[in-house]
Amino acid sequence: MNEYDSNYEFPVIDDGEEFDFEAIFGKQEAPAPAPALEPAAEEPIAVPMEATAPPVEEQSKPPVENTESAEPLLSLFPTDTAAEEPKPQTAPADPVKKEPESTDTASLFDKPPVFSYGGAKENIADASITFEELRVQKADDFPELEEAKSVTWRVRYGTTTKSITDPKGTTVIQIKEEIERSKAFLDSLKKGKDKNPSCLVTPSVMAKSKGIAAYKGVFTSLETARASDKVICLIPSQDGQVYELRKNELGEFIAPKHNIKEFPKIRAGFRPALPQIPRQIIGQLIAFFRGFMGSDHEYEALAQIYWDRETEEFAVHIPKQTASKASIHADMRNNTLPDDRYLHYADVHSHNSMAAKFSCTDDHDERPTGLYIVIGRLDRFYPDISARISCGGTFHDIDPSLVLENLEEEFPLEWIDQVETVNRQEQPRTSFPKRWKGEDLE
Repeated sequence: MNEYDSNYEFPVIDDGEEFDFEAIFGKQEAPAPAPALEPAAEEPIAVPMEATAPPVEEQSKPPVENTESAEPLLSLFPTDTAAEEPKPQTAPADPVKKEPESTDTASLFDKPPVFSYGGAKENIADASITFEELRVQKADDFPELEEAKSVTWRVRYGTTTKSITDPKGTTVIQIKEEIERSKAFLDSLKKGKDKNPSCLVTPSVMAKSKGIAAYKGVFTSLETARASDKVICLIPSQDGQVYELRKNELGEFIAPKHNIKEFPKIRAGFRPALPQIPRQIIGQLIAFFRGFMGSDHEYEALAQIYWDRETEEFAVHIPKQTASKASIHADMRNNTLPDDRYLHYADVHSHNSMAAKFSCTDDHDERPTGLYIVIGRLDRFYPDISARISCGGTFHDIDPSLVLENLEEEFPLEWIDQVETVNRQEQPRTSFPKRWKGEDLE
């Protein structure tokens, strides 16, 4: 029915009389059952109508009541499900108001900052400490942090890095909280992969100025120093000294220079490239040397220790020699060990019952660069052992433990329980680790 007849009158329905829809509107298709809706509390259901509406006079008539159900009547008009179930309005987000922190973020902010330097990491228990106080605290473990003017600080938290301009007046917790409040840090937590970064507090040691001042110079000869425009000249001499030449209007001044800060400090020593000589070989050599000591005679003897490059083991070679109580004459011409496989590592000779001290004869024979060991006091249960190196004929004594295995062995731990000491502050050693095989050459 597209148009309404203005003269048409709706029949009046008495109570108990069935409403005949087919007689009035024609036969209608049964609508699909609508999903059950929970009725709103005391509110009429809004039914949107089509654009075409009945005349004004028809609208004024009282509505037809249906005691059965209103669903057949509602199905005659198109309905909008969205209109029937209005979605709750969401208030726009306040860009200024900070969203409440999640549990993960809260636990992140509770994490202590971490001191990170030189491969070491440690939680900073008291974050209220200043960066200067932290430097003093860690200077014992890292001596390079002793000079405050050479140390700078930076804090890296996630992708945010902040440099510290006032170490004395700035605390660690102050910088940590400042970064946590920053927009860049919060954005990085939302967009970045690392949702649980650590707050790393890292010192940096500024490189110290190196080299020699512009008015100073190092020269290999006095002539080149005099010809230069340098006011102060450092010149090495044949006697092993370093001399300083100063030039001014009065003339030239030359004197030995004993403390040259421009040069690095160097200490004589030896840094082995090979393992320690096994104690088994040392024991064999001691027994071998004692074999030339009797009740009426004492002789020295010489042994050479080689490194086998193929087997990576030490080997002992005894050269042909003529020995007396105070000297050895060895013939090295018939050495049958091939040089391409065996590396001559050390010479070991005995001093029978004499002290393990290098003699003037030893100084003459041991000028080639190498390692030399002497074993003396072989008449005692434990002999004496001394070691030294020759660096182009210049000798330097070294600790034998640098090149020889220690004779001590580990012992059962229950032995410790059998000994009660008066002072228990220092516990006895329970093991004897091998000593480091080298000396620092500064």
